[in-house]
Amino acid sequence: MNEIQKRDSLEIIEDKTVCYDGYEVVHGEFFAHLNEPSLTFNNFKVYVNAACIRKVPEFDYIQILVNPDAKKLAIKPCREEEKDSFRWCSESAKRSPREISCKIFFAKVFSLMGWNPQFRYKLLGKFVRSKEEFLFIFDLNAPEVYQRFSEKEVSCLNPVFPEEWKNQFGVSAIEHKHLTQVPVFEEQMIFALVADAEI
Repeated sequence: MNEIQKRDSLEIIEDKTVCYDGYEVVHGEFFAHLNEPSLTFNNFKVYVNAACIRKVPEFDYIQILVNPDAKKLAIKPCREEEKDSFRWCSESAKRSPREISCKIFFAKVFSLMGWNPQFRYKLLGKFVRSKEEFLFIFDLNAPEVYQRFSEKEVSCLNPVFPEEWKNQFGVSAIEHKHLTQVPVFEEQMIFALVADAEI
């Protein structure tokens, strides 16, 4: 029998029979991520969101690093005098993100990934500390894709998602749990590299 408890004026129902069979964990890409670092490729330009700028208020310049084998992109905040650095935010006190024209870089990334230059690609990233440096890491294999179309002379963007997501909200709750577990053996984490499956 269910036991009803009161906690902070919120009614809590104690139920030990809850089962996750049949549930799917909804893909994170289906939600807005305004406070998470993001990087966008659009119209031969690249730009970050304000969340990136706020994370490192002491840096106005960055370097971009690409690992073409792992399909990862890193943004490294740096000083103006460092080679290949460029300004990623406005010079105003508000420090808003700048759209940076980059036709050659844009073309190289789109060629590497087989992306359509008519679409907008947005990548969610992770803020990482490595020793004394901070980095934003983005996985080029997991973009949010927006297809551009015109409706009554108004340019619009329509989200595009992988075909296998069409009839699902996400992976099953059981599969999701296994995907997020890190095996531990004698207090040591075990990591394995697995070759990408063909799609």
